[in-house]
Amino acid sequence: MQLTLWTYEGPPHVGAMRIATAMRGVHYVLHAPQGDTYADLLFTMIERSNKRPPVTYTTFQARDLGGDTAQLFKDAARDAYARFQPQAMLVGASCTAELIQDDPGGLTQALALPVPVIPLELPAYQKKENWGAAETFYQLVRHLAVKPTEPRVKGNQPRCNILGPTALGFRHRDDVREIRQLLALIGVAVNVVAPLDASPADLARLADADFNVVLYPEVAHQAAGWMTRNLGLPATKTIPIGAPATREFIREVATLAGIDPDMAAAEAQSRSPWYAKSVDSNYLTGKRVFVFGDATHAIAAARVAAREFGFKVVGLGSYSREFARDVREAAALYGVEPLISDDYLEVEAAIAAAGPELVLGTQMERHIAKRLGLPCAVISAPVHVQDFPARYSPQMGFEGANVLFDTWVHPLMMGLEEHLIGMFRGDFEFHEDAAPSHLGGPAIQAPTAPALIEVQTQHNEESPAAAIPAAWAPDAEKELRKIPFFVRGKARRNTEAYALSMSVPVITVETLYDAKAHFSR
Repeated sequence: MQLTLWTYEGPPHVGAMRIATAMRGVHYVLHAPQGDTYADLLFTMIERSNKRPPVTYTTFQARDLGGDTAQLFKDAARDAYARFQPQAMLVGASCTAELIQDDPGGLTQALALPVPVIPLELPAYQKKENWGAAETFYQLVRHLAVKPTEPRVKGNQPRCNILGPTALGFRHRDDVREIRQLLALIGVAVNVVAPLDASPADLARLADADFNVVLYPEVAHQAAGWMTRNLGLPATKTIPIGAPATREFIREVATLAGIDPDMAAAEAQSRSPWYAKSVDSNYLTGKRVFVFGDATHAIAAARVAAREFGFKVVGLGSYSREFARDVREAAALYGVEPLISDDYLEVEAAIAAAGPELVLGTQMERHIAKRLGLPCAVISAPVHVQDFPARYSPQMGFEGANVLFDTWVHPLMMGLEEHLIGMFRGDFEFHEDAAPSHLGGPAIQAPTAPALIEVQTQHNEESPAAAIPAAWAPDAEKELRKIPFFVRGKARRNTEAYALSMSVPVITVETLYDAKAHFSR
């Protein structure tokens, strides 16, 4: 087992927690030791949920291992049902409790509770969080969805289910709102959104739809496949991230729904394509970008970066090993070597080797980019509390395309501003202590370079004539004129200060570059 500081995914029972917390009327009883009880931290502090997650722990301790831990679980399950009265219960074990082999599913079945009890077999030492979420959702759908006895009679308006959004998902709530609005504009009704805000009763009527919209394959791919085989519901494959992908998504939905959508109405809110083609964005063309995240968002982000914003993708990777083939196929489109890894140190080495100008990744890559001095925008979970904004900020649909453009371009713009600030830091007019020009008032005398003050003081005490600036050699003057005019004055002053500090009588080209190296440190 590899010890690490950061992990992209937790154990699979965390994925099960995400499903249970997203839904209504579901309770998760987890056989776990004391110390594994961190669900409250995840959902109330990170996602800032206004309710506690519906998770009950057995929380056995070391001294309990010599007794009947199975009875502890049965008592916890019975008490959880009596207290919360859920419509359905999930039962399972954490990675530590898995070693005890108490069989939570069999123990709960023996209690004969009057609600569906769904056992979860989540191999904690082979699988991880997204797989656990997908397996949990699949088991819920498999146990609760009701197969109709007769074929559904289609109404005047086509209906679909939206599958995949969970608790602790990256912008899932905003994505669902955006896609709901988009479907309404093209004339498609939403039957059920699951698992987010769905109840067991909602899952029972999943078959009362014409097709499924899969937004997050990491969570919904398995359940959608089961519904295609057993309920006859086809599913979308296009992820509507970016303006072109959203148009493709609309065409795919229209085909499944058998309608002719009003594309103009759907695109009315989109400003990203126009701005991406404008003069203002031209200086971003060819910027080198490294992309890493879950497979869905990483593949979509690379496509948006390359095809919509004109960036050059120099790296593409994912920690989603279950979708490694999809990532490899996408990487081949951009001529880069795919990175399939959940080791953040390997990801950091790949970013440093690629030398990008922008990183699109998770909160891990945000830390990596900060250490490397690179701008970064977060595109995928795992994320921190700051990535659950109070404002409406989807990643999908046409409004999501606007959000992506703002989010990705701003770090580059701010990087440019920081570069200019650094460039003008010593300028007599733009130094840090200068008063803002728009406020008016008396001018403040520009500070003298510290090195120049020290040298002038020293030489004034010894010999007043020694403070005279050094002369410029003709070749040095010629080289100085190659520097852009808006920083030429700063370069001249810094070079003269350096020459004075080093007692150089004549400034040559070598002196000019020595001064540049000195003040760059």
